[in-house]
Amino acid sequence: MSFPIPFPSRENAPFLGLVLLACLLAFTWQGPLAASLVAVAGVLAHLVYFRDPPRAIPAQAGVVLSPADGRIVRIEKARDPYANRDALRISVFMSLFSLHGNRASVDGVIRQVEYIPGQLVNTDLDTASRHHERNAVVIESNGQLVTLVQVAGLIARRILCWVKPGDTLTRGQRYGLIRFGARVDVYLPPNAVPKVAPGDKVSATTTILATLNKA
Repeated sequence: MSFPIPFPSRENAPFLGLVLLACLLAFTWQGPLAASLVAVAGVLAHLVYFRDPPRAIPAQAGVVLSPADGRIVRIEKARDPYANRDALRISVFMSLFSLHGNRASVDGVIRQVEYIPGQLVNTDLDTASRHHERNAVVIESNGQLVTLVQVAGLIARRILCWVKPGDTLTRGQRYGLIRFGARVDVYLPPNAVPKVAPGDKVSATTTILATLNKA
């Protein structure tokens, strides 16, 4: 098993710090057995939240892969405000227990990365796409644009993005992380053909969200 970020690192240090504090409090109040139980629970929780299982990458050309584990909450025509175009938007809701890593949906070159601070609203709501803390990555793939937008949730208070304009991404490559529970909006060319429906469960990299028609 590998992890999306080094173990330990400054990104998971706060989580591990809370586990250590809980262990110290348990030891002080209840003794070594309680501290051991808290430590085991903390390590297991870390494995759940930061686990990084390998994923099989579909070989088909012209497909858009899911950037996250979760379920489809919306498929609709929308305006992509980051690439300034009409688009087809597919939204993937990540629960508290979903894998928190986000992976590239297509091969391509990053043309734009934009972070927007925002408000706390439910990520199941359409207002979250416009008003919540979010980070957009615009990828040019074979002459077409695919925009991936990480949207922080009610509990998620940390969006991580490890890429920058000019970087090259390959399908399935991890590019960011959201802690804990969130949503990813995928903006596609308007003539893209969805291969999922609202309510479907999807897995990062292995699930095909849509196919792209030739530009």
